[in-house]
Amino acid sequence: MDQKRAMTSVDLSALASELREYEGAKLDKAYLYDDDLVRLKLRDFDRGRVELLVETGDPKRAHVADPDRVPDAPGRPPDFAMMLRNRLSGADLVDVRQYEFDRILVFEFSREDTDTLLVAELFGDGNFVVMNRDREVIDCLDTVRLKSRTVAPGSVYEFPASRINPLDCSREAFDARMDDSDTDVVRTLATQLNLGGLWAEELCTRAGVEKTLDIADAGDEEYAELYAALDRLKETLTAGSLDPRLYWETDDGERTDPVDATPVPMDEYEGVDCDAHDRFCGALDEYFYELEREEPQPGSGRPDFEEEIAKYERIIDQQEGAIEGFEREADEYRAKAESLYGHYDLVDEVLATVREARANDFSWDEVEARFEDAAEAGNERAEHVVGVRPEVGEVTVELDGERIDLVPADGVEKNADRLYKEAKRIESKKEGALAAIEDTREDLADAKRRRDEWSAEDADPEPDESDGDTDWLSMASIPVRYDEQWYERFRWFHTSDGFLVIGGRNADQNEEIVKKYMESGDLFFHSQAHGGPVTLLKATGPSEPSKDVDIPRASKEEAAAFAVTHSSVWKEGKFAGDAYMVTPDQVSKTPESGEYLEKGGFTIRGDRTYFENTEVDCIVGIQCEPETRVVGGPKRAVAERVETHVELEPGRYAQNDIAKMAYRQFKERFADDTFLRKVASPDLIQEFCPPGGSRIVE
Repeated sequence: MDQKRAMTSVDLSALASELREYEGAKLDKAYLYDDDLVRLKLRDFDRGRVELLVETGDPKRAHVADPDRVPDAPGRPPDFAMMLRNRLSGADLVDVRQYEFDRILVFEFSREDTDTLLVAELFGDGNFVVMNRDREVIDCLDTVRLKSRTVAPGSVYEFPASRINPLDCSREAFDARMDDSDTDVVRTLATQLNLGGLWAEELCTRAGVEKTLDIADAGDEEYAELYAALDRLKETLTAGSLDPRLYWETDDGERTDPVDATPVPMDEYEGVDCDAHDRFCGALDEYFYELEREEPQPGSGRPDFEEEIAKYERIIDQQEGAIEGFEREADEYRAKAESLYGHYDLVDEVLATVREARANDFSWDEVEARFEDAAEAGNERAEHVVGVRPEVGEVTVELDGERIDLVPADGVEKNADRLYKEAKRIESKKEGALAAIEDTREDLADAKRRRDEWSAEDADPEPDESDGDTDWLSMASIPVRYDEQWYERFRWFHTSDGFLVIGGRNADQNEEIVKKYMESGDLFFHSQAHGGPVTLLKATGPSEPSKDVDIPRASKEEAAAFAVTHSSVWKEGKFAGDAYMVTPDQVSKTPESGEYLEKGGFTIRGDRTYFENTEVDCIVGIQCEPETRVVGGPKRAVAERVETHVELEPGRYAQNDIAKMAYRQFKERFADDTFLRKVASPDLIQEFCPPGGSRIVE
């Protein structure tokens, strides 16, 4: 049996009702693991410590976890986790809800100074979005830019296009949706009613309706049984009267793999070994804990690469089929719109007839009867009317062999425009599918690469580190050695001569660097362009006595390049700019008479040494010795210190996007990708990327 890798809409509906019991709990801390697992540590006054896990990758899940099962806190919280802590520490959880019937959970937190919404998208590629009360995105794990919706910092969050909620569906709407289908019953429930495969099959089983029954052969009796089964499920979820189960696969009576965790017993799993749980969260926690435990861990034996490769190939086949379906469906809607214009007079007369009849208080049944009578009398235009849809106020015509639903009040043009818009909406889904298939192809290539490298490692022994020339890229397991330094809060790098250079990330840090860390032997740099960081070339460390040091010209040029790179020069897409250098005694917070200094600004007095037409210069790389960490800065200063790097130049990709692209490239280069996740997450890489758009130099 296939194991559940993502929670269903029914799961999330049941889960949201349980999570609402924690309303009033205060958030203590937030953590981020592997760029897709968010942990929210809360304090509930009745229950004590509450650990909420939300994972948007593979698997996709959300539940409260046993404190003994949560992962250890990462050594250094990434920017995303720090942002969550700053916004949410001490905030109260005030609401948890499912968005409509989608696989989306919305968590609402409130604090005296701000309200925050967290949206967990547990479908497709998955995402975790942080926004304010006005739904302006503060940050997100993944940037989404499609025609249909945009999810990016600074944008207004848009939920995916609404789909039908089967739990709010009337009997009339249910019947209409079923009648619209041209496939079998189970596929109709899964797609037209938005229930998904498992619950579509479950409803058929509970209703005693054959799953493969063609929808054309299903009548009022089958519809009534299916709707009654759906209504009973709704009552169970609404009342919160859950009876959770954890199902297991067995072999000769021995439990082997967890299969599923469900909020209620499943007729589909009749005869499958299972455990009853008091709470759905408990069943989910145990399920995903066991699922994670059974997956191959580093060093625990050869992973099943062939199964992983086969899985990705199956997904690609499905995605390609979906893309073809989107193309076909969009073409059908466009063809229908063109048919309306091709039969303009006919359609216009039909719509006018319906409007006139309805204005004269004719019922929909009477309208339909009038068209039937006219068709029998030989009226060719009436023959094109094949039915009415009272529940939605539409009339259905058949043109060029296609049935088209029309809104009489809208006229020909608006009906055609609606069809064109629907074609565009479907095409936007195709674009999302194209992006998803590229990601899957990357995953497939990565699985094949790891399989080949594993085979090579079986043949070749691990490199000997004692010879002083270690091939870090091919090592199966790289030890992590890292000691956090005081200057890592700032922008920083070490020059080719070993001098530390630090720069401010904002006005507060600019002030701090000058007031706290600038000593008499240091050198102060700034770009001539507005909006650059205070850049300080340190002659000594903060705990060492200041002294005059002869700093080589190369280090000064590298500091100047650093100041230009992180200024508005890069943001404006330029490749060079001017910078100047002064000594600390020339830097003052006292403005000239009649002038005003903004926060982070300084007055420079005396002569300046200029570095004209200094080129922007930035690489980001992975250092493996003597410490394992991400480093970045001018190429001349950094390239010799890293095992591998990417070179950046001004371009069109935002900071977080270019960081993810760099992370993927590094992931392809290192055999030990677990090492890379520990020391070089996209958040850490982003810290070394200049502000503004960038691209990777090939």
